[in-house]
Amino acid sequence: MGILIGIIVILLGIAIALVVYNKNLNNKLKVLKNTNQKITSLNVLQDFMNTISEQIPADQKIKRINEILIEKYEIRYSTIVIYNGLEYEIKASNVESKHWDTLKNLQSEKTFADSIQTATTKYITVNNENEKLPYLKMEYARAKSAMFFPLYIDNIYIGYWIIEGIKAHEFDNVDTTVLEVVKNNIISVLRTVENQRIISNLVREDSCSGLKTVEYLYSDGKNIIDRYPTSAVCVFKITNLHKINERVSRKTGDEVIAKVCKIIKDNLTDEYLFVRYVGAEFALVFSGSDVDGVAQFMGDIKSRIESIKIRPREDYKATATAKPIPYVIPRINVVITTYYKGTALEEVLSRLENYLDSAPETENEINYL
Repeated sequence: MGILIGIIVILLGIAIALVVYNKNLNNKLKVLKNTNQKITSLNVLQDFMNTISEQIPADQKIKRINEILIEKYEIRYSTIVIYNGLEYEIKASNVESKHWDTLKNLQSEKTFADSIQTATTKYITVNNENEKLPYLKMEYARAKSAMFFPLYIDNIYIGYWIIEGIKAHEFDNVDTTVLEVVKNNIISVLRTVENQRIISNLVREDSCSGLKTVEYLYSDGKNIIDRYPTSAVCVFKITNLHKINERVSRKTGDEVIAKVCKIIKDNLTDEYLFVRYVGAEFALVFSGSDVDGVAQFMGDIKSRIESIKIRPREDYKATATAKPIPYVIPRINVVITTYYKGTALEEVLSRLENYLDSAPETENEINYL
């Protein structure tokens, strides 16, 4: 009897030891899992930053962000939906397009109404294979779990991010704090992408010069500029344009702009960008070139420009007291500097503009800054 009791005590001791061991092991696994999730989040963050800095169209950046989420978090389905001012639009999704009508109208579902109103995450799942998620219509077998994240910018609701799984209770043990961080980074990316899109939409073609406006340099043009570590940036001013407009005629001034721009455009390669900056000022970016070579080029261009004679247009009206003006000759003042990839191009251009604006009207040089 004593031997039996002893065996029972030993077995109980072993059982207790195993329970303690399993508990400690589970705790360690949870810590390891949380650590892995945090490491994954850091990697995702870095990938987000890399994507933001890539010289690719804004909509493509959102799609790339979604691909990163799917890959890094092993999510079966991920969809980002944004309100574009008229309707809800799917910006990125790996769900088949035949299901998009459902996915882009989740804001109308009662299931997610409280989530949108309170700006909180909503997690829904089924308990058995015969159930379906409440928002699914025809494709109820596609997903069995979902997490809905409403997206806000400056307290304004702009859309949502929804992830879906193919198993019941698939997201029960997901660290929602990590996903909240991811959601916030999606919002940051959307804000950046939206700013990029706004700049792209501001680009216009100037009717007088036939050039794109300066916003082009900050959007699509930057894709070309940033292929190189350094580039030469030039801003020039037609210094006597104001006098030509005032003393001769506006159409004559427009003709001066058109002829000056044609001379330059005829001598530029596709890698070199030429835009109407503001008023009588124009900007050129010589991608990958150095300032010395550009100074020589602009010196030659300057000589050509200042050798042309432009007759007054039909809106010129000579006065009885003044000698008729047979022609006008444009004069330009030029300033050049180096742009370094990754720095603020708008600041570089602004510095060159300020120099030309403060220079004497009689200055007619090739200047370095």
